Amino acid sequence: MDYANYLKLSGLLSLQEMESTKKGKVAHDEMLFIIIHQTYELWFKQIHHELDLIQSIFGGASVDDAQLGRAVHAAERIVKIEQLLVGQIDILETMTPMDFLEFRDLLIPASGFQSEQFRLLEIRLGLTREARLPFNEQSYDANLLPDARKNVVAAEAKPSLRTQVNAWLERTPFVTRDGFHFGETFRKALDDMLSRDMAQIEKHPHLSQTEKDVQLASLRQSRAMFDGLLDDARYAELRAQGAWTFSRHALQAALFLFLYRDEPAAHAGFSMLKALMDIDETLAVWRLRHALMVSRMLGRKVGTGGSSGFEYLRATADKHRAYNDLFSIATFLIPRSALPPLPDNVRKAMRYRYED
Repeated sequence: MDYANYLKLSGLLSLQEMESTKKGKVAHDEMLFIIIHQTYELWFKQIHHELDLIQSIFGGASVDDAQLGRAVHAAERIVKIEQLLVGQIDILETMTPMDFLEFRDLLIPASGFQSEQFRLLEIRLGLTREARLPFNEQSYDANLLPDARKNVVAAEAKPSLRTQVNAWLERTPFVTRDGFHFGETFRKALDDMLSRDMAQIEKHPHLSQTEKDVQLASLRQSRAMFDGLLDDARYAELRAQGAWTFSRHALQAALFLFLYRDEPAAHAGFSMLKALMDIDETLAVWRLRHALMVSRMLGRKVGTGGSSGFEYLRATADKHRAYNDLFSIATFLIPRSALPPLPDNVRKAMRYRYED
């Protein structure tokens, strides 16, 4: 065994075949273009490898506390990889639009939209077919090769990480325990906070009445969304409107973990939710940077795969999100100083205690 044989470098370094060279007119920057995208696919493979571990931990009837830390670590590694993927755009943008045009037409109809690994990644994280924006009035997998399309359909039939996390949250202890009901206890604290916020807006000397009305309506909507976490019928209405995707019990548990994150028994769970938000946010940043790069390279031209270009890609940064529910929970967060204290029996159950 040696370095070159272990890494299969002979085969790996022979995979960069430039189409412009085959045509007898070398486009220097095509090599960069190929290496960047091949590297993307290698990192996608590593992300799938990390998701294999995370989903194996969350896929059972319970999650072993000793394994939860490994899942958090793997999720945080995915975030670091995504940050690197964003950074690769800086390298790709050293290629000027005119340099890209030297070989762009040789790529048609190849496109990043045909990346099977990326589509599988979106599905595994929890992006559903129904939540996707239409792609040139076609299904998002219409341009994939037949075998890749079959793999996408098969992946959609399996539980996503979001589905698994939802089931895990529903099993969270402490949300209701020995007469303690977190939702009802928290309602008063949230009411007090929203009442103070409304009073400040109504008395604000620099806001017009129209601005006050808009902000007050937003606070009332926040209150209505929280009511949905306490009542099945109201929650069903909000979910039908697209306000929530997690179950009501899962959302209550997520809010509990966010608020009481400093308790030892809640910290690992909160860290997992935070890592999922980081994955979602960094992927959205990558989508936006990709859209801006396309605008920079192509302007209003149609992409090599026939996509509508910048406008579609920019919209996906906002719409193609798997964990919007976790971001929306921030609506209900209150200062630590206003947090209702946990009953002694719940607090003791959530803390470590060592005795000789």
